[in-house]
Amino acid sequence: MTFVTVAELSELTDDLPLAVDVDDELTVAIVRHNGALYAIEDECSHGNVPLSEGDVEDGAIECYLHGSRFDLATGAVLNLPATEPVRVFPVRVDGDLIQVDPESTTTDF
Repeated sequence: MTFVTVAELSELTDDLPLAVDVDDELTVAIVRHNGALYAIEDECSHGNVPLSEGDVEDGAIECYLHGSRFDLATGAVLNLPATEPVRVFPVRVDGDLIQVDPESTTTDF
């Protein structure tokens, strides 16, 4: 695993997604929800819009444009119009630093 520092814990607000660039090709939404930390691909698989601009509730993030919801832990689609999941990545905290492993996903599609 190759973890990359993407943000500090102090930048997070519960249930408010934070968009961070992991590298030149990947942006993830970091979410602290119910005490857990998640890193989910920051692009809706249906409308190609940032999930970080959506709402977080009941373990899911909602795309603001068309209302598709994705499970924060698995990236699974919870409702239409999206039909494809989004990637989720291992995330950890080292001191005050939030780190994501862009080379691994925690689900297989």
